[in-house]
Amino acid sequence: MLLVYTHKITPRVKYIFKQICTRIIGVPVNFTTTIEEFIAHDSLKMSYTRQPLSHEIFVRSNELLFEQGLNDLDLKVSEWEETKCFFANGELSALPFDIFAASFYLLSRYEEYLPHVKDDYGRFTAEESLAFKSGFLNQPVVDIWAFKFRKILQDQYPDFVFPERQYKITPVIDVPSAYAFKLKGIMRTFGGTIRDLSMLKLKKVYQRYVVLFGLQNDPYDTFKYIINKQKQVVNKFVFFFLIGDFSTYDKNINAQKSAFQSLIKQIGDYSRIGLKASYFALESKAILKEEKLRMESIINQELEASRHSFSKLNLPESYRNLVELEIPEDYTMGYIKQIGFRAGTCTPFFFYDLDYEVQTPLRINTYHVLDYALLKHQSLLDKKMMLNRVINEVKKVNGEFVSVFHNYTFGTDETWQGYKELFNIILDSEHEA
Repeated sequence: MLLVYTHKITPRVKYIFKQICTRIIGVPVNFTTTIEEFIAHDSLKMSYTRQPLSHEIFVRSNELLFEQGLNDLDLKVSEWEETKCFFANGELSALPFDIFAASFYLLSRYEEYLPHVKDDYGRFTAEESLAFKSGFLNQPVVDIWAFKFRKILQDQYPDFVFPERQYKITPVIDVPSAYAFKLKGIMRTFGGTIRDLSMLKLKKVYQRYVVLFGLQNDPYDTFKYIINKQKQVVNKFVFFFLIGDFSTYDKNINAQKSAFQSLIKQIGDYSRIGLKASYFALESKAILKEEKLRMESIINQELEASRHSFSKLNLPESYRNLVELEIPEDYTMGYIKQIGFRAGTCTPFFFYDLDYEVQTPLRINTYHVLDYALLKHQSLLDKKMMLNRVINEVKKVNGEFVSVFHNYTFGTDETWQGYKELFNIILDSEHEA
């Protein structure tokens, strides 16, 4: 066990040390404000305060972890070996930066509580982030810093055996619409036909009726292909089905249809099932609760995870609603148009509520690449290069790589040409680890 001496034990201190020490480098941690207890401890120990006590491992603390609420921080990002960091802390410190304060800033999403420009959907964009502006969005810096800290502990305590974690993948399959044409009902089919005819999309009209007459597979019905891929890997995929009411933003199959429920149950035999919360559920806890209960009645078990439509988050309200409804995991956090690490990590972490200064039970799984983010790279070769680059960054720290692909990504639409190959790169990366 690592014992940390500090002048004040705060919820922020406990939260971030447990994330870095226990969840990333695998070392249990405890805290003390008593010098005598610290001196008597005969295993790993360090001080995290303003001045060193003696010749122990000392990391000079920034005030961030001892404050409450939000402050206007003046952040200066500097180069540090192969990475970058902020909160420089002087020569006496074993680390040139306070990685604990910097990690807390990123994991708590401190910057998303501060004033910023949102996109058309009201989302926090990569361009507004410190990571993008300072050029470290492409690295899981929190994990990199944690391993630098582990090296210092190893050098000081060479006999201590540190556990090694393994690289893993968690492929997310987002299903905003299970089918392009099937199970849509007479009115939606008729409306879609009229719309396509008015826009002279004759090929789509033809395709719609070829599918409806059973002469061709629905272009979004790629579930057999995905499940065959699931059978080839150890870690389970997570499917997020939209089952909210039909609206301008949400256009999936009616959740009451037995064929749609049967599909969800069949997928659940092989993979994990999560709820893709509808656009309006983001603003309404009552709607979210209704959709949660609806999904639980279909899968006959408690809901394990959620993901919001359009990857939209309103902090802290979005996560507070999940906490109150006892949904244990979320997969919403990531960037639509940028590949990288929104919270600076490839390790799941718990949501810290900055308003209440408390760690919640909600486990956040950030995703690192969304299929749409790869579209801006024209050639398949460029897409492969970008994908391999982010995978390798996760592998360097034996983290968890989370990707989000849609069911229609594996269909016949030319937009997604080559994406099956990209998905295979992700699946194969686990065997090559």
